[in-house]
Amino acid sequence: MTMSDIKDQFLDYMRNEKKISANTEQSYKRDLVKFARYAELHGIKDVCLVNLTLLQGYVLELEHEHFAAATVSRNIASIKAFYHFLFRNHYISDDPSEGLKAPHIEKKMPEILSTDEVNRLLDQPTGSAPKDLRDRAMLELLYATGIRVSELISLKVTDVNLQVGYIICRDAKKERVIPFGMPAKRALTDYLKNARDVMVSDTGCSELFTNCSGAPMSRQGFWKLVKYYAKKAGITSDITPHTLRHSFAAHLVENGADLRSVQEMLGHSDISTTQIYANMTQNKLREVYTKNFPRG
Repeated sequence: MTMSDIKDQFLDYMRNEKKISANTEQSYKRDLVKFARYAELHGIKDVCLVNLTLLQGYVLELEHEHFAAATVSRNIASIKAFYHFLFRNHYISDDPSEGLKAPHIEKKMPEILSTDEVNRLLDQPTGSAPKDLRDRAMLELLYATGIRVSELISLKVTDVNLQVGYIICRDAKKERVIPFGMPAKRALTDYLKNARDVMVSDTGCSELFTNCSGAPMSRQGFWKLVKYYAKKAGITSDITPHTLRHSFAAHLVENGADLRSVQEMLGHSDISTTQIYANMTQNKLREVYTKNFPRG
C-alpha cells in the first residue's frame, strides 16, 4: 500500500473528524509527499514497511538540510498523525512513529510594536479614497481584536455588530465574540458607509473586506499592505500582520488584563500559549528594575 493509496483517506479523516484548517491540511499533504519521496529513495514504497530507523533517518536528513526546529517538528507531527491513523484503522499492526521524538524548540519572544509604533502605523492610511478607508478599517480592526489574518480576511459583513462593538470570529472548531473600541468602530463605520459598496460590485458578496477588484482579500495582499504602511511609518523592524496580534496581546497584559480573558480573545486552546505575553511583561519589569533601582 503506497502513500498515495491511503493519503486522501487520511486527509478526509483529519478534515472531517479532527476539523483541521485548510492550511493545516496542505501542510500535512506537503509533509507526507516529502516523506514518501525520501522512503522511495531508500527502496520503500509500501507504508507498511516503514520502520522507526527509516523515520529517524528522515528526521536527521531534515536537520542536516538545516530546516528550522519548528519545521522538523511539524513534519514529525504529520508523520505521527498519519501512522496513528493507519494503526487505529488496522492497516498496520505496529506504529513505527511511536518512538519518534520531536526536537526541542526554544520559544522565542514574539516581535511586538511599542504603543507609539502602533499609533504611527494605524495613522498611515490618511486619504478618503475607498482603498484608504478599507486599509484603515483593516488595520484598526486587526489591532483592536488581535485576530489572525486568515480570520480577518474571512470575516463576513454579518459578523460585525457596530452598534454594540464586537465581531464574531469563527475557526474550524468554535466561534468567539471579540469586542472592539471606538477607533475601530469609527474606521469600520466610515468604510461600510463610504467605501465598501464602491469596491464591491457583486451584491451577493458577503466578505467584509475585498481587494480593489471586489474579490476576497488574500493573505499575501494584506501582508503587502502592512509592509507598505510600516515603511511609511518609519518602522524599521521586519513586521508582519501577526506582529499586530502579538502587540494586541502584549499591550493588554501589560495594562493589567487577565490571561484567561486574553486567551479567550486570541482563541488559544491552551493558556500556556498565552503565558508568553505575561513572561514578556515580567522580563520588561525586571529590565526596568535592574536599570533604575540603585541596588538592583
